[in-house]
Formats: sequence, structure tokens, C-alpha cells
Amino acid sequence: MTTENDTITCEKFLPHPPRAAVWKALTEPELHARWWAAGDVKPVVGHRFTFDMGNNFGHQPCEVTEVDDERLLAYRFAEGVLDTTITWTLHPEDGGTRLVLTHAGFDLDSRMGRQALAGMGNGWLHVLDNLAQTLAATA
Repeated sequence: MTTENDTITCEKFLPHPPRAAVWKALTEPELHARWWAAGDVKPVVGHRFTFDMGNNFGHQPCEVTEVDDERLLAYRFAEGVLDTTITWTLHPEDGGTRLVLTHAGFDLDSRMGRQALAGMGNGWLHVLDNLAQTLAATA
């Protein structure tokens, strides 16, 4: 994981093919809820949805901004609160997938933006581990 200015970048190799498992985990609400948050995520540009982040972080509105089927999914995250962008990029590699997560746009001039950047930097590693465990259990 790296944190540079207002951006967090994490990557993880997953021993699962992009189409058969990883893309589905990113874009099918039932699977997504198992490893990160419940919400009606769909790989359709302009689709608006809300993630239920639980008691600590509440409901976070999102909007899909970019889709390259089975390769890239980007959405605005926590609109009106953090106003950041999360981008998932899938790279086929050795029969599996190199998943790159970029979470960008934290407002470093605000206390909340700085706290979110620091907290999510470590939190994303845990989320990616949850994704790997979910994929292993559903493969």
C-alpha cells in the first residue's frame, strides 16, 4: 500500500481469473456485501447507489463514473461527505488477477479528509484480505 498526497493505492494478487470471480465480487451486490459493504452496486456508468457501511460510517452515496467491463470499475464514494473516487483495476496475471485499488481525492485541507486518508490507508488492506477470503470460500 502506498499513500501519496490525497491518494491511497493498494494492490493484491488474487489466484482467481478476472471474469469468473473477481469482477463478479466487485459488481454483484450479494457478493460485495460479503467482503465489504451492502449496496446495489452495478457496472453501469451513471448508476447511483448507497453503501451501508454499518454503525460506524452509515450510508454512503455513490455514483459509477467509469466502466471497462471486467477491467475497471470507478465510482464517486461518499458524495457530500468525503467526495472521493474509488477505482478498481483488474490485470490478468499468471492465471489470476492483480487487483489495483486507487482511492483518490481526499480533502487534505479538512480534518475529516486527513483522518479518512489515514484510517482508510490501513483499512483497505483489511478489506482486500476480506475479498481474498470471500473469493476462496466461493471458488
